[in-house]
Amino acid sequence: MQETRTGPRTAPDARRMGHRMAWFSPLPPVRTGIAACSADAIAGLRTRDFAIDPYPAEAAHEFPWRHAQRPYDLIVYQFGNSSHHDYEWAYALRYPGLVVLHDTHLHHARAAFLLRERRADDYRAEFRFAEPHVPPDIAELAVAGFDSRLYYEWPMVRALAESARLLAVHGDGARAQLRARLLENGTTLSPESIVSLRLGHGEPVTPARAAAARATVRARHGIAEDAVVFICAGGLTPEKRIPHVLRAFAAIRSYAPSAHLLLAGAAASHYDIGADARACGLTDGITITGYLQSDAELTDHLAASDVSLNLRWPTARETSGPWLRALAAGLATVITDLAHLGDVPSLDPRTWAVNAMGDRHRAPDPICIAIDILDEDHSLRLAMRRLASDAALREALGRAGQEYWTRNGTVHAMVDDYERIIPLAAARPAPDAALPPHLRDAGDRTLRALLSPFALDLPW
Repeated sequence: MQETRTGPRTAPDARRMGHRMAWFSPLPPVRTGIAACSADAIAGLRTRDFAIDPYPAEAAHEFPWRHAQRPYDLIVYQFGNSSHHDYEWAYALRYPGLVVLHDTHLHHARAAFLLRERRADDYRAEFRFAEPHVPPDIAELAVAGFDSRLYYEWPMVRALAESARLLAVHGDGARAQLRARLLENGTTLSPESIVSLRLGHGEPVTPARAAAARATVRARHGIAEDAVVFICAGGLTPEKRIPHVLRAFAAIRSYAPSAHLLLAGAAASHYDIGADARACGLTDGITITGYLQSDAELTDHLAASDVSLNLRWPTARETSGPWLRALAAGLATVITDLAHLGDVPSLDPRTWAVNAMGDRHRAPDPICIAIDILDEDHSLRLAMRRLASDAALREALGRAGQEYWTRNGTVHAMVDDYERIIPLAAARPAPDAALPPHLRDAGDRTLRALLSPFALDLPW
């Protein structure tokens, strides 16, 4: 996520372009970060005189006739790499609008949807279209059921990019990477066709709340008041590098015997964290909470901790919601050094030098420690060992991280960016994308057959 200069607020007369919008996204009570962020964005934009009709999956069927009766100024689509967004594809391809990619790789979800619908030929055609330089036989891996890490190699977003009025992603790094990949695959998108949008997530934690959370949460889990607590928050999957965290924590115990590892979230059904912890010899000093029922509970667990471990590999080029929450709470954080986060000022634990960015004569204050995936086990142990004993470094990273979040990670900043790009998207013409036949199919053959005996046209 980049530091973005928002600039002056959009003028009221320009803002009318796109002031009435349809918004396609999962929403609470769906338990996803995108659902929560959409709810926050909608609420924030409504306070700025935008009229928004939300269309989660259960209400999407109402959109065509409403749009036919009174066309919206702009349609906004929120996409992530999960099945919660399957329903949006048909609308986004037929009714172009502002497409926001929370993950710039959607291959897992798209392949799962098409193959679940027994549309293997459509999947093959879409893969060839999205990745024309890749041998088409690669698609047979997915058709045969090998839904492996190979999915991360191919984004599968070309159709959305070419049919959108405007494409938005989180961060300049993600924007540059995605545009380069699309151009490599034959998409002729101008630089202004993809914009960067800040992601607002988390809430600031006052000293009083932090003290109360520290006392309450630690007492609940039997964690000593003076323990240095490392936390992994959110869904606990192997992709969050939990096995590596367990090994690193076991390795530093002799240097920091009072350190504690707090795994705060739901474990994946296919991963036995307890068995992995026991295999690492961790019979104490570790707590697994299970699913946390609310954002407030998650924030309290972060506030009760000292260091947040937010690792990810492989990656769908997402910005981690729990990481933003940890920054907001003032924690020192450790992330994976990913290309799309290359503009985030960080420390390399092998040298303790600030990564090279910005003014060469003055490196910015680092806000986190970034782990090279090619040196993960070694670098992670170095980072955790020092953070376990260096309170001054923890405090400096936490303070700088919270300041960075205040500039770039608040809901207010996110809504500012939406207010800036909505009129840009509304003013852009709908592109005439040359999509594969199955992506141009309106899917209304049954309806047309039902209406034909009555000589009726479609109502839209």
